[in-house]
Amino acid sequence: MKTNVGSLDRIIRILAGLAILGAGCYFKSWWGLIGFGPLLTGIVRFCPAYLPFGLSTCPAKPDEKP
Repeated sequence: MKTNVGSLDRIIRILAGLAILGAGCYFKSWWGLIGFGPLLTGIVRFCPAYLPFGLSTCPAKPDEKP
């Protein structure tokens, strides 16, 4: 599984996931479980929604020559 979530994107996803989970706990709502989506994609550094569009927020790596 190739990573396609960059550093800034990763931080935003983790913070958003934690905020959504926290709001769900605060309001005692099951909707807070939606926060696991961004949290998990931020931790794993892979977003399956990027695949069909060929997107990646990781910086491009230069081709390595032997």
